[in-house]
Amino acid sequence: MKIVFLEPLGLSVEKIERECDNLRRQGHDVVIYGDRCPEKNIDRAKDADIVVESNMPLRKDFFDACPNIKMLSIAFTGLDHIDLEECERRGILVNNAAGYSTEAVAEEVICMMIGLYRHVIENDKITRSCKGVPLSPGREIANKTVGVVGLGAIGQRTAKLAQAFGCKVLAWNRTPKDVEGVTLVDKETLFKESDIITLHVALNNDTRDFVSAKEINLMKKSAIIVNAARGPVINTNDIAEALKSGRIAGAAIDVYDTEHPLSENNPLLSAPNTMLLPHIGFATEEAFELRLGIVVRNVENYLSNR
Repeated sequence: MKIVFLEPLGLSVEKIERECDNLRRQGHDVVIYGDRCPEKNIDRAKDADIVVESNMPLRKDFFDACPNIKMLSIAFTGLDHIDLEECERRGILVNNAAGYSTEAVAEEVICMMIGLYRHVIENDKITRSCKGVPLSPGREIANKTVGVVGLGAIGQRTAKLAQAFGCKVLAWNRTPKDVEGVTLVDKETLFKESDIITLHVALNNDTRDFVSAKEINLMKKSAIIVNAARGPVINTNDIAEALKSGRIAGAAIDVYDTEHPLSENNPLLSAPNTMLLPHIGFATEEAFELRLGIVVRNVENYLSNR
C-alpha cells in the first residue's frame, strides 16, 4: 500500500524513515513530505491508501479527490478537523494519537497559571525596555483552589501537578470519576469556588460555548481561566469583555476559534491580563517522538488486521 505522510510531524524526515523501516520491509511504499503545505495535501495524497497528518483540516473535497484512501492515522488527539461523517460514509478508518501530549499539555497549563500570577510576559517586556517599574507583587498558586473541567488523561495529570504545588482541586466531569485528591462538584460550584479554572474537554455540541457570560459571572473577580483544550469551548467575545471590564483577573489561552495566526480583529488581542500562545501545548520534543511511534503503530495494526 502507499502510505503518505503529508508533513514531518515536527521531526526530521530521517527519524520518520527509521520508524517506518518495518513498513518498507513489508513491501509498502512510504512517502514522507518534509514540509507542511495544506494547499498541496490533495496533490500529495491523490494516490494514497493511508494518510498520516496532524491537525490540517481534511474535508469532503479532499476525500473526493483522493478516492483510494482507506485509513487515516492522525497525529493529534482531537478529530474535529476531520470530516468523520464523510469517512464513515466511505468506510475510512480513522485513528488518533491519544495520550501522546498528556504530559506536555498539563505542564503548559501549570506554566500558564504561574505566568499569569507572576506577570511573566509583562515583566519581561518591562525589563527589555530598560525602563519602567516591574509589575509587583505577583501571586502564588500554592493553597489556591484549582477547578479542572474534564477529567480525561490531561485533566487528571493537571490535577496531580496542581496538587504537587499545594492546590486544592475541584473538578467537573460529564460522568462520575474517582480521582485521588480531587473533589467532584457541579459546574456552578466549580465556577463559583475556583481561583483558577482550567479546561480539558473535547469540542462537541455540548461543550461549544461551555464558558460564556453566564459562567463568567459566577467566577470570583480575582479568578483566572486557562484554556488549552479547544478554542470554541470558551465564547471569545464574552471572555474578552470580561477581561476588559475587570470582571475576572486574567486568562491564558493556547487555542482559538481558528488556528494560528489569529485574525487581527480577535478581541483577545486587546484584552488586558492575558497570555496568548500559538497552540503549542502539545509541542514538545518528547511528545512528538511519542506520537510518531503511536501513528506508525496504528498503521501497522491496521495493515496486520486487514
